[in-house]
Amino acid sequence: MTTWVLTGSPANFAATRDRGFSVIGLKERNRPRALVIEPGDRIVLYVTQVKAFGGSIRVTGELYEDREKIWPGKPGKVDPYPWRFPTEPEVVLDDDEWVPAEDLVGALEHIAKWPAEHWTLAFQGQIRPVSDHDAEVLLGRLRAASPVGS
Repeated sequence: MTTWVLTGSPANFAATRDRGFSVIGLKERNRPRALVIEPGDRIVLYVTQVKAFGGSIRVTGELYEDREKIWPGKPGKVDPYPWRFPTEPEVVLDDDEWVPAEDLVGALEHIAKWPAEHWTLAFQGQIRPVSDHDAEVLLGRLRAASPVGS
């Protein structure tokens, strides 16, 4: 099982929430990444602008292509996010419970690849795999922030 961090806007997170975290989509250009994601993989949702982790979902089925508009994307850069997977929520936080990514700068191996003052570069691009260590840290922090201790 691989843990991925998916970067998306607050509006895209809200659109995913509106669907009950039952589907996630990757941008057109990310088909090569989509081809290696498998059922059982975890996707941790990083929310841009607020620079925080909002939850974790599990991939429950195989990759499929669908171009129905679900996610708003960036103005002027509309992407149908056609490479999709059925998913289910694992740990999902309310907006005021999101885990600030900056709090994890010293804890995540993935962030350590960049100079500390430029840690946000670790979340450029839509999706990336992270180590088992980072997966444990992220899931632990998400669970700790959840009032129900999911």
